[in-house]
Amino acid sequence: MITLDDNRFNEAWTAWGDALRKRAVPPRAIVCVSAHWYIPCTAVTAMARPKTIHDFGGFPQALFDIHYPAPGDPVLAARVRDLLAPVQVFSDDAEWGLDHGTWSVLRHVFPGADIPVIQLAIDSTKTPRFHYELAKRLSPLRDEGVLIAGSGNIVHNLRMMKRNDESASFDWAVRFNTAIANALNGRDHNALIDFDLLGEDASLSVPTPEHYLPLLYIAALQRNDEKITLATDENVNGSLSMLSAIVDGH
Repeated sequence: MITLDDNRFNEAWTAWGDALRKRAVPPRAIVCVSAHWYIPCTAVTAMARPKTIHDFGGFPQALFDIHYPAPGDPVLAARVRDLLAPVQVFSDDAEWGLDHGTWSVLRHVFPGADIPVIQLAIDSTKTPRFHYELAKRLSPLRDEGVLIAGSGNIVHNLRMMKRNDESASFDWAVRFNTAIANALNGRDHNALIDFDLLGEDASLSVPTPEHYLPLLYIAALQRNDEKITLATDENVNGSLSMLSAIVDGH
């Protein structure tokens, strides 16, 4: 629902997109790792015209009316497959598209939908360490004008969510989000990978891993001379957190 409202999160994403477009060389394409393409293999979208996927139910029609008609990039998809070898990467040229993990954010960052977007699936059979190491292989794309985005939530427990209450969050949610933010700021990537060592705070905050794992794709691409900026960092609705981490060498 956040994507429909005027709020502090969308304002931060819009401001970041404005800054990117004003650069001498703005991004030419985007690779997005979304929590909502979580399947038992590694795959990449390779269609020229990805469809907008409304992978949810029970929400207002206004959400289903949103379409994000960004083009795909089959050549970039092939480049991703080459970079990730010898991991087998399946090429999806028909089934998937851009799910709401991707378009709900990108429609604020790049509202013109004029930059090609492909998605990289999260392999549900693999460990956090695997995903971190896999992401490192995408590093050359950063020098080729490609923006790499991860979309999920650090804290994502819908069963305990206070849907109509933005008051105080659960203590465990605040502690876990703070610990991950501190690890990001301190460049402690092992702490990010081994997040389950935070015990009950981790198991409550990350009951299933798909919303957490996109963060590892961003942290893995941080270079030695780069810091991470937290464009947003706030716990909401009891058991969610809205943390946006930006790695940027400029």
